Amino acid sequence: MVFGGIVSSPRAYLTAQQALELANVYLDNAINAKDADISMVLCHDTEVSLSLAKKSFKHAENQILVDGIATAYMDLGKLLERHGHDTEAQASYKKAEKLGGNVADSAQSPKPSRSGGIIRSIKDTFHSAGGSYAYASEHRSSLTQHKQHHDAVKIPPYIFTKNVSPPVADFKLPESDERLNSTPQLVYCLSLLQDSQSADGILDPTVRAWLQSVMKDADEQERLHTMATDVIRAFKRDEIKDSKVVVEVVCLAPVLKKDAFHGLLREFYSGIDHSGLLNYHQVEGLAQLIQGADHGHLGADDLVKILELLSTRLRDTHQQSTQQIYQLTVAVSHVLDAMADTKVAGLDREKLHEPLSIYLKELQESKDPHLVYQSAYAYQALLCVPDNETAWQAAMRRTGKLVQGVSGLVSAAKSLDLIKFIEGLENIQKGIAGTSKIVEIVATAYKDVTSLAQNGQGFLESLKEGFSFERKRDWYSALRGADTLIRNGELVSFRKLVCEAPCRLDPAFQWGVCQRLGEIAADPVWDAGTRRSAIAFLGEIYKDDVVWGQQPSVKQWVLNILIQMASGSENRSQLNATVAETLLQELEASSDEKQALYRMCRENGPIQYPLKIATIELATPSLLDRVQNRPDVEVNLRLLRKQRTKERGNAMYIPPQAKASMQAADIDQFPLMEKVKEFLDSDQKVFLLLGDSGAGKSTFSRELEYDLWQAYKNKTDRIPLHINLPTIDKPEHDMIAKQLRRAEFTEPQIREMKHYRKFILICDGYDESQQTHNLYMGNRLNQQGEWNAQMVISCRTEYLGNDYRDRFQPGSRNHQSDSSQFQEAVVSPFSLDMVHDYIQQYVSIHQPLWQTNDYKQALELIPNLQDLMSNPFLMTLSLEVLPRMMDPGHLLTARISRVALYDHFIEQWLERGKKRLAEKDLAPQMRVVFERLSAEGFTLNGIGYMKKLAVAIYREQGGHPVVEYSQMNDEGSWKDDFFRYKDKQLLLEASPMTRNGNQHRFIHRSLLEYGLARAVFDPQDKSKLSARELVSDRRRSVSSTLSFESQHESEEATNTHGQEPDPNSPLVWKNLVNDHSLLQFLEDRVQQEPNFKRQLLGYIEHSKKDKRWRKAAANAITILVRAGIQFINTDLQGIQIPGADLSHGVFDSVRLQEADLRKVNFRGVWLRQTDLSRSQMAGVHFGELPMLTEDNGVRSCAYSPDGKSLTVGLFNGDIGVYATSSWEKIRTLKGHTGWVRRIVYSPTGNQIVSCSEDRTVRLWDVGSGTCVRILSHKYLVSGVAYSPQGDKVASASGRAVCLWDPVTGNCTRSLFGHDGWVTCVAYSPKGDQIASGSRDFTVRLWNAETGDCSRILYGHSEGVDEIAFSPQGHQLASASTDMTVRLWDLDTGVCRHVLAGHTSAIYSVDYSPGGGHVTSGGADGTARLWDAETGICLQTLTGHGNTVLIVKYSPKGDQVASGGWDKTVRLWDVSGGSLRVQSRGHSQRVCSVKCSPKGDQIASGGYDTTIRLWDAQSAACLKVLKGHTETVTGIAYSPQGNRIATCGGDNTVRLWNVESGECLHILTGHLGFVQDVAFSPQGHRVASVSNDKSVRFWDVASGDCCMVLNGHEAVIIGVVYSPDGKQIATGSSDCTIRLWNVDNGICHRTIKGHEADVNVVAYSPQGNELASASDDMTVRLWDAESGECRFILIGHRDFVRYVVYSPKGDLLASGSQDKTMRLWDTHLGQCRAVIRNFQDTVRTIDWNLALDGMYLVTGCFDGSVLKWQVIEEESQCSVQLQWGATNGTLTMAGAFMQDVRGLTRPNKHLLKQRGAVGEPEDLFREASKRVMTMASVVSKLKQVPNEAVQELS
Repeated sequence: MVFGGIVSSPRAYLTAQQALELANVYLDNAINAKDADISMVLCHDTEVSLSLAKKSFKHAENQILVDGIATAYMDLGKLLERHGHDTEAQASYKKAEKLGGNVADSAQSPKPSRSGGIIRSIKDTFHSAGGSYAYASEHRSSLTQHKQHHDAVKIPPYIFTKNVSPPVADFKLPESDERLNSTPQLVYCLSLLQDSQSADGILDPTVRAWLQSVMKDADEQERLHTMATDVIRAFKRDEIKDSKVVVEVVCLAPVLKKDAFHGLLREFYSGIDHSGLLNYHQVEGLAQLIQGADHGHLGADDLVKILELLSTRLRDTHQQSTQQIYQLTVAVSHVLDAMADTKVAGLDREKLHEPLSIYLKELQESKDPHLVYQSAYAYQALLCVPDNETAWQAAMRRTGKLVQGVSGLVSAAKSLDLIKFIEGLENIQKGIAGTSKIVEIVATAYKDVTSLAQNGQGFLESLKEGFSFERKRDWYSALRGADTLIRNGELVSFRKLVCEAPCRLDPAFQWGVCQRLGEIAADPVWDAGTRRSAIAFLGEIYKDDVVWGQQPSVKQWVLNILIQMASGSENRSQLNATVAETLLQELEASSDEKQALYRMCRENGPIQYPLKIATIELATPSLLDRVQNRPDVEVNLRLLRKQRTKERGNAMYIPPQAKASMQAADIDQFPLMEKVKEFLDSDQKVFLLLGDSGAGKSTFSRELEYDLWQAYKNKTDRIPLHINLPTIDKPEHDMIAKQLRRAEFTEPQIREMKHYRKFILICDGYDESQQTHNLYMGNRLNQQGEWNAQMVISCRTEYLGNDYRDRFQPGSRNHQSDSSQFQEAVVSPFSLDMVHDYIQQYVSIHQPLWQTNDYKQALELIPNLQDLMSNPFLMTLSLEVLPRMMDPGHLLTARISRVALYDHFIEQWLERGKKRLAEKDLAPQMRVVFERLSAEGFTLNGIGYMKKLAVAIYREQGGHPVVEYSQMNDEGSWKDDFFRYKDKQLLLEASPMTRNGNQHRFIHRSLLEYGLARAVFDPQDKSKLSARELVSDRRRSVSSTLSFESQHESEEATNTHGQEPDPNSPLVWKNLVNDHSLLQFLEDRVQQEPNFKRQLLGYIEHSKKDKRWRKAAANAITILVRAGIQFINTDLQGIQIPGADLSHGVFDSVRLQEADLRKVNFRGVWLRQTDLSRSQMAGVHFGELPMLTEDNGVRSCAYSPDGKSLTVGLFNGDIGVYATSSWEKIRTLKGHTGWVRRIVYSPTGNQIVSCSEDRTVRLWDVGSGTCVRILSHKYLVSGVAYSPQGDKVASASGRAVCLWDPVTGNCTRSLFGHDGWVTCVAYSPKGDQIASGSRDFTVRLWNAETGDCSRILYGHSEGVDEIAFSPQGHQLASASTDMTVRLWDLDTGVCRHVLAGHTSAIYSVDYSPGGGHVTSGGADGTARLWDAETGICLQTLTGHGNTVLIVKYSPKGDQVASGGWDKTVRLWDVSGGSLRVQSRGHSQRVCSVKCSPKGDQIASGGYDTTIRLWDAQSAACLKVLKGHTETVTGIAYSPQGNRIATCGGDNTVRLWNVESGECLHILTGHLGFVQDVAFSPQGHRVASVSNDKSVRFWDVASGDCCMVLNGHEAVIIGVVYSPDGKQIATGSSDCTIRLWNVDNGICHRTIKGHEADVNVVAYSPQGNELASASDDMTVRLWDAESGECRFILIGHRDFVRYVVYSPKGDLLASGSQDKTMRLWDTHLGQCRAVIRNFQDTVRTIDWNLALDGMYLVTGCFDGSVLKWQVIEEESQCSVQLQWGATNGTLTMAGAFMQDVRGLTRPNKHLLKQRGAVGEPEDLFREASKRVMTMASVVSKLKQVPNEAVQELS
């Protein structure tokens, strides 16, 4: 039967091209047929079609066709030969040869791909509901040429690019006697039972096992069938029979036994027949019942009887509304479709056909176009019912039942043969009234659309002409075919049908197509890509008039559909609404003639007819619920929804923006709500919402809950459940049930929801609940028998450390986390526009004292107010307290901090509370108490109450913010002091507290922290203020008393500091070091309260003599360092600060002898010239390990699998092996004679494989260090990899990847394909794939078994140097010399992230063992750590002096090793704490610093491409100027100080406004790196010099180039104006200095003398002298007039990079690559001072003259900007550091560590490498001092502290 339809179709009218197409279809299916007999039948059909092709071809000449026929004959001959039919095969070959074919060539050439074939298509359809007939899309000619008289239609290729599985529900199969969740689940079970014989071979093993079990259990089978019958009974008992119960019962139709089916059919028939008003839900249900009927259940008599009933009832419907008639007509159409499907014929025209025809024709006169279309559709269906043979039935047979998307797995409809179907449509055309033509389109001009719509003409006329009621039309059959294709998911075929159907331009067909596209787009059961394709298809129909015609009615229908989508009325996906709105905006922006139509539709809004979607929504309770007596939860849910909506009230809400991480750029922000709803539409499980305190996380969570409740409709929807985590006891277990009990749900209801409902959990306050558990895993979400839920969970950013995702991702620490189920976002600060919107809302609602403009003015004038108000909670506080804090007229002098806002907010809140209580009718006793409190100071009492309560909450319950108080249960407890007594009750009522039942908490977590911070220091607490406040001489540097600065102490200060600190302060009993939000309050307090700073110093001072104060001292110094206080030349001898966080602090020349520094965090700290002798440093953390030093450059390295060794490959061919326990070299492997480019351990760790430029790969035995095998290559070997199984080695050499057997040394396969040198190779974790990178800019993926190239990854713009697979194998990282790392999704080949940040080529990349991070290293001398999920750079690791060639993670992921040209391997500790850098300075080398003319500001620039402006006094970073794309090499201030000129490696000069930070001009013209820039003394011109050997002068006002000077023979490095502005001096790599006249550009003198590059030139302030610095290691002083050399200053031991005169001209400062700065006497030519212990090259210097002295500023290659005071005492000259802005690099130069105790061996080594001197005490030597005899050794060792024992071990 199947093949009969294929073979018997007429061929006579086919063209040669079409006959060839048909032959290829037959041939493809013959090749794929498993049955030989069927294959031979298809071979015969191929021969017939080819003969027809030859015959038809005689009338035309086309060589392509000739070749195609010849090739087909060749392939046919081979198939016949394979089947053993040699004679027929030879005949076929001869026919091919006659046409020019060549048998030999054919055997070697690749075969054109063919279709999947008819047989395979049928088989695939049965095996998968999404199977489709893959028509010959890749045949030799395209089916778009199917009929020559049809126009070829092309739509964008991204629309419906693939067939998809049709929406099929997936249900859990119940255990025996287990309760069922829904009626569709019951249908699924019964359908499996019903088709158990035919479906067994294709079922999933789990389903098959269930089916086999139930087939053996007769009782279970009976239970399921009885339940179906009971559902029908429940339906009969239902009095309303609304749409939901109808849909539910109808879905049973395909699985009912015949008696049960007829019983249900009678119920529907009776309901329609006896109801007073026609229930069109029942009509629709009847139609679906008929469509779903099993074979044999319905007879012709049944259908005739139904049609008689409908014909009778339709006479009574004319008085109904248009919408009701429309719905009824839709239902009738479905009934008629069903009758046409079952081929009912011979109807009584007088009784049935004619009345219905008349009714439908009457609807033609309706003014509603939708009703006109639907009636025309019904009429066409009616015309098909009586016919013995309908045209569409010839192409589409009803071959099986459908189960409404439930059991599509078992009984999907057979696919269409699309070719035959389109041919059938053409036959319909030919058969209608002889030869009918396509409907002529009414070419109504779009400009007349509005008038046509107003008078009712035009649209309907064009519609009615297309929707003919007089004859059968092919568009009806085409739409029925389209329905089948859509139902089966054959979207590619659907697209083809729409584009090639003969009725393509018929308005009725287009109307129906648009409706179906709209329904696909609106139906959430389709995947997002399919829905977006549907929207795009609609857009094409609207936009492309050439292809789709100019039918206004169709265009209007498209617009109405899109407007519905954009309005969200038909969308459960915000994403699709956004797509539709974006398309509408695109259409609005078009300039065609449809704009009048567009405006009319937009003004009218969404139409009243909703698009039909297939989602089954069940009643509450459902019929099955009633059968199973399940408890109803909907009533309680409605109450919960009402309560939560009421609690929200009319809260102000500004939709927040978010970023993928804290480090993400602002341009990468996205709307948070859209992102979360996109997550909710996906299969992901956990969304982590991060943000700072007050960022709006809780507000957003409540708004999200509100939105979800508004969208909640019925029990098929997910239940939004907001959980305030701190209010739940132990939320890591049974969290949902605990929350539901709080909402007064019963246990049966909770069980019901657990097993049958889905939730969206909105968990707020993970940090406040002090959680460390994974709540997703702890609550076993989405596991069998557990809660079904997605989770949105919020947490403060600062609460989490490194690798925090383990706390949230599905998975566990023992099993690999599934990052694909996890997503995160960080709430961004409010933008200025968002702040303005909020202000406007606030002023409108609250009507404060200030107006909107007052607030906006404050934002503009008050420094840092905008930053504060970017935090939503702080903004709320600001808006409330600003009118109280200041007058609008004094904004310019105002200074506001975060803690100041809280101070005023609390005072204002308490004053309002006092006023409220005063007006309240208090009881007499309470009134007396209130008056007493008021007399004492109500606000002060209130603040005192808050402080004490905050202290109690931290002390008694560890900071858990919710206090539960019951007078009965808590009598006598600490809680009584705050909640029982009358005075406390009044203060509680007036405080910013909230109460929920017996739970009390502050209205915001930050208020609790503020309360504790105020308990630490209260500016209003007079009892703690000293008699005298000690004010620091200079901001941000310590100028304390006593031992801190003993030479300046006074007797009064000594007495003050002699007072003992407060022993009850939280500083004493609570560790604050890691409480970042609390610390922020205290940091602010330090900066505004000198007395608090003094108190903190007092704690540190007292810790010297009494260990009781060491916790307070650790807290105190942590606060001071975080506040930016720098300790310079300070006496901290003997302080006890164990556990303090000094990270990124500055401690220069500090005395720390005998200090207790155990477990102190010294990450990135500056300890230059600090005395650490005899201090205790056990457990300290520096953030890195000692570097390994080699004699040659390091090209490669690798950790052993067990992490016990690190192997390093060198430039000279040696391989060094280090023990990671001691970092001692244990072996050197020699054999290679060239660079060792890669090293890899075998999976077992017993072998090492290395590759080298000596063209070999060597295999080494780890135990003996011997080379066991050498694998020789023709070219150098640049990459090598071991397979995970250890049985293969892959090498990259030349343009090939070679695979080797490591045992035999044989090359088993070579993989060719790259067009350039192959640089790297890697095996996937499973070993099934090999990846290779090449100089051809690509990465190729190869099948490891077959060697086939499976994918090519394009994207890099230069060569790929290294690749790495993620540990899970789903991602690949590639590093390129194009300065990027790309992260590729290996499933799709899509680049997920481009990691940009390196400023030069990248040579290495590696994944962390967990896959969450990526590290890279490159020619910019840095290694970087990246977040693999977000693509954000987390940290830049600086320290290498040159190119980094290799980076590798340790097996545990706690270390990163990096090596390179500088002959070192650096070992970075990445295990402790957050990776977020807290540095305020440049992240890379500093190349230029300049002081402003007034001396109040410093500008710096460097390799990180930024310019930073610093406050010269406080070191505060005022601005960061961004614009340059390469290194900033030069900076110059204008004489007025209001402009800055900068230049850089991007070949530009830029002019900036200092005040605003705005870039005023970008000056282009140089053809190379711009090295230096200088302002003229008048400020009107700028001079710049470049690698292009030219000097350019620029006009500052216009930005024009005024003059270009040439003359130097090499790169010009430096330029300077003479003080009088008449000439400039330039220094060059040609070893000369040239002096130029600025008026005429003439070089009037060339000064020679230097023997190497002249790096800089400088004029003396008097202009009579020049200084120059050179790579010849000298500084020279020249007479500016004569050019004679006055002095040659010798002393530097390396290149001198900079020189500059002091303001008086008597001193000269020079900086050198020897890491020193020297001060020279310009009169004597002698060195007066040498400043040593810089970390790197002193690249740039400038003088800063201030009222209190003379200063120098240096910029170094270590990224630091340092300010030094120059001290001249008689003949002596020295400098002292004043402040430093560092980049977080550990600095130990000159630090003294003699007899330091507790340092581990690696830390000792590290400190020595960083320049520390002295010999720390050895742990064993320390212990031995106390051991006097051998007998006491054992007892003494037993007394060694645990930490010391750990160090010993």
